[in-house]
This record gives sequence, structure tokens and C-alpha cells, in this order.
Amino acid sequence: MHTHRCAAGCSDGCGLTRRKFLATASASVASAVLLGSCTSGRTGAPASTAGGLATVRRIQPKGPASRCTPTVRVCFVRRKGQYGMRWPGEYFDGEAALKRYADEITATARNLHMKLDLRPTPIYSAAEADSWVAEAAAAKPDGQVVVLLDRQEHAWPTADKAIDTQIPTVVVSPVGTSFTTNTARPSKKPGSVILSTDDMGQVRWGLKMLHAGAKLKATRCLVIRGNQPADATMAHLGIQLHTVPASVFVEEYRKTPDTPEILAMADEMIRGARRQIGATRRDVVNGVKSYVVARTLLERAEADAITMDCLGALGRIEVSLPCIAWSKMNDDGIPAACEADLGAVATHCITQYLFDRPGFQQDPVAETTRGAIIGSHCSCPTRLGGFDGPPEPYDIVHHHGARDATARPVWRVGQRVTLADVLPADPKTPTQMVIGAGEVLENVAVPPAGGCVVAVMARFDGGSDVLTYPGFHQLFLYGDFKRELLQFCKLFNIVPVLA
Repeated sequence: MHTHRCAAGCSDGCGLTRRKFLATASASVASAVLLGSCTSGRTGAPASTAGGLATVRRIQPKGPASRCTPTVRVCFVRRKGQYGMRWPGEYFDGEAALKRYADEITATARNLHMKLDLRPTPIYSAAEADSWVAEAAAAKPDGQVVVLLDRQEHAWPTADKAIDTQIPTVVVSPVGTSFTTNTARPSKKPGSVILSTDDMGQVRWGLKMLHAGAKLKATRCLVIRGNQPADATMAHLGIQLHTVPASVFVEEYRKTPDTPEILAMADEMIRGARRQIGATRRDVVNGVKSYVVARTLLERAEADAITMDCLGALGRIEVSLPCIAWSKMNDDGIPAACEADLGAVATHCITQYLFDRPGFQQDPVAETTRGAIIGSHCSCPTRLGGFDGPPEPYDIVHHHGARDATARPVWRVGQRVTLADVLPADPKTPTQMVIGAGEVLENVAVPPAGGCVVAVMARFDGGSDVLTYPGFHQLFLYGDFKRELLQFCKLFNIVPVLA
């Protein structure tokens, strides 16, 4: 099987992350927490019974994105000698700043399992800058960071030259190393982000964007639809699409018994629910079985993400729609998109890799009285605040087709939310992303309202005409990340569409 390699050439384990460590230990259902229990640990061990309790086998990421170690090149730029009267001025301690930023970048790269190529001494001249830029162009790293400890002479020309390599470039400009006259022109160049700030959190964010961009290009998505197997690559974003026929899911489901693991997971989900309306225990067992089947197929394909033409493949047969499966997978940090929507796959991947939390893929419904969008769908994650955080309260209800079980979490009213929707394109057309930010107004009750059973009403900033709101299957996610998504789009040449 083909394995993607990042610029570092890595195709195997990238270090012991919290999740990888937890993946080595099994956890009993008694200690699991409702729908998102798989976030608290993963194991490759098979389900078994011990002391009367079934052991749950957590999803173990096996796709190339989970093995990717992005390479990033870093340099510092300044003059030799004293700063004197010219900015950043004699008060600025360049040596202390170099150590502070080098330590932060090194620690962040280690935490993100990135391969760091940090130039040990600053670039002191234009000639040294030319040499470093040429080396970077030849090495083709996943990204580069240029930290300016000066405003004068070759400082900003070095940043310009780095950006012009078309390698994703983050320029860090501490206060005192730039005027707006320095930043105005390069800030318009694609493939780059300028962070003009003393906020060390922004340095970490710059590396996180480079990490997410490399991981996105390494991602392998299992697509379950149609009758023919196929392999393709998503234009511009680089996501590998491995398609298998829908019958593969159906056949695996029908040969999967009600194992102790499945029954235990279903019962735990029922115990954790705020209430259960309509959906029976059998419905929940069937939904958890779809999760186990999806887990099996994901791991068999060595994939990082999954999507399925669920309504087309399962809508008229007895096999449970994967509403519970996708909810649980997104809670686990596995991008899972409904209805074989490849734009939604990309959006799930980007937002999970950047913000460490799941999003809610939905069908937008205009609410003209309140100038809002109702996000309507039947599969929604519960750990909306983050993979390692607690789930929101949820009900167990039927899908809007009055069949199969799903979880309906209660969204926090007043919570700031981000809207994101990748609009994939052909190789000749730039990829776009719809981006918005707003707040939750209410959880719409379905019934008496019609539509999908998870119905979240949110009003978005900017006063857009809700009847013509752009995109479909947009994601809602907790937190206001509009600025961050705009920066990511600029760094990786995605055209933002402000909603």
C-alpha cells in the first residue's frame, strides 16, 4: 500500500503523543464516558470480557497523516553589532530575544512532532540570506519560519525572498522590528502570514498552521460509495481519496455479530443520555455496530478520515445509518463526513487539525425573523469543546426518517461559533473556503419543527442575507476562529469567502 511521506521522509511513528500512549492501554466500559468515550484512550487490543465487563477497542489511527512528521526550516535575521539609534533600538536585547524565540519554537516543534531545521546563528547579511533561501528552495520543506530581530538593512528583504520561494512561510516580527511600511507590501503576498506581535502564542500558532497544512496533504480518506473502487487525489489540497463500493460496508455490517463490546458501548451510551425518545436499545445497538464496521474499514484501508454515501447506500435497507458512528468518530478526532461530501471531508480535516475539536456538518436553513441560520442534520459530535473535554448533554432520538438512533447534543446558547465550508475545485480553479463567526441563539425542537433532529440556530456577524447564505454542509464548531482560518487560507492559497 502506498504510504505518503512528508518532506522529512517519515513514514513511521512520529513520537509518543498522549493519544498514542493511551492507545497502548485498554479501558473498560465502566470507565468510559458516554458517546465520546473513545477520546479518553485507544488500544489495538481486541474486545474481550474481564470480570464481567467488556473491553472497548479504541480507534487506532493508521493513516499516513498519523505518521507524518512535517519538516520546518527556521532562521533568525539581524545585523551584527549594536542596534544603536535605529529600530529596534539599543534597549532591545537581541540575544535574549533569540534565545526566547528559539526555545519556544523548539518546544512547540517537539510537541507537534515536527522535524526542526533551525539555523544556529542569525542571518547577518544579504549574501547569507540568499544562501539560506536557496537551500530552502532545494530542500522543499513543509514550511519555514523567518524570525526578524531587526528592521534594518537585509531584514525585510530576507523575509521577501523567503516568501517568494512559494514554500509556506510564517514571518515573525516582534514589536520594534517593523512599521506598517515594512509589512504592507509583503502582507499581500500569497503563501505567507506575517505575525507582527510579541505574543508567543502566535508563534505556536504559526507552527500549528504549518503542521496542519502538511498533515492535510498526507491525509488518506476512505470514501464509501457507488459500485467501483477508485483512487484519486483532491485537487490543490492533496487529500488522497480511496473509494470502495458501498456494498463493502453492507457486507461487513451483516456479518458483524452483536459482540459484548457493541452491547456494552450501546448500554453506556444509553446510561449517559439525558433522555431517550423513540429510539430503542436495539436501534442504539445497530448504530454502534455501524461504528464498529466503520472502524474496521477505516483501519483496513489505513485511512485517516472517512465518508459515505449513507442515504444512497443505506436509506432503503435495514442497515443502520452511520449517524452514531460519525458522531463518535468525530469525537475521537477521526474526520467523518456525511453523504460522501468531499468538501466536508476537507473541512473536518482542517478544523480538527487546527483546533483539536470536532465540527457539526449541517444543511443550512434560513430563519428570516431572527436573521439566523439553522444548521440541520442528524449526526453531531458531542465533545464540542475539544477532544479531551467533557461532552455536552445529549438525548438519544430517531433520525428524522423515524428510524435508526442518533445523539442530539444540547448546544450552549450564547456560545461563539465558527462556520467553515471548503468548496473543492478542479486543478485549474482555486479551492475556496466559506468562513463566518457568530453565536448560538437556540436549539430548535424537532418536532414540532420539521427537518433533521439536530437543529442549531446561530446568528452570524456581518448581517449577510440568510436566504442566500453561501455554501452547503458547512461546519459549525465551538469558538471564534475566523481570523485564524483567514490566516490559514492565506498561508496555503485557499480563497476565503466571507459570509
